[in-house]
Amino acid sequence: MSKQAEFAVILKMNPMFADLGADELQRLSNLCHTQHLASGEVLFQKGDPGDALFGVRRGQVRIETGAADGSRLTLNFMGPGDLFGEVAVLDGQNRTADATAGEASELFVLRREDFLGFLEREPKVAIKIIALLCQRIRWQSERMEESMLQPLPVRLARRLCALAADFGSEVHISQEQLGVFVGAARESVNRQLQAWRKEAILDLQRGRILLRNMTKLTAIARNE
Repeated sequence: MSKQAEFAVILKMNPMFADLGADELQRLSNLCHTQHLASGEVLFQKGDPGDALFGVRRGQVRIETGAADGSRLTLNFMGPGDLFGEVAVLDGQNRTADATAGEASELFVLRREDFLGFLEREPKVAIKIIALLCQRIRWQSERMEESMLQPLPVRLARRLCALAADFGSEVHISQEQLGVFVGAARESVNRQLQAWRKEAILDLQRGRILLRNMTKLTAIARNE
């Protein structure tokens, strides 16, 4: 399968492009090229021009932002099949967050001018994008509510379940990164993970978490 055909599959899996026909997807995927990133390499930083839409072919990309005190907040993890960069590439404004490769990665890249030209020819895709952006706003609102109202076990379980949905039962993430992601100190995260390890819900290894009992973890995430 060619890289363009792979990108067409990724696009088809995304709600933004799910209703496009095979010919439309092929025309759009033909506009892309690929870019390789080493682990830890910065793809873009907050304030950079929003000149492209990205899709992950392999690897992992962290979407992060920084605070005035120098701390980092991980907003999302992007894995194979995920698209990101929609906001800046649509409005032409600067990037609203940083993107850094969590491991060696290969990305599909669709330039803004090519993408906008396609949208002018395919208005139904533009409508899908509006719906997707509204979904993203809802997700961010739920995330803010979690950090303010939900206890740590619920927040932590929800994040692990979300990561498992993208990356499977073996999640490559440090406890420090996970703490930033759920808005908690590493020590608090470690205590909760150790408790779950004793209950055989998960296992801990260096730089990764092995999820053993998704049924129990999902129940915790639902606050049942």
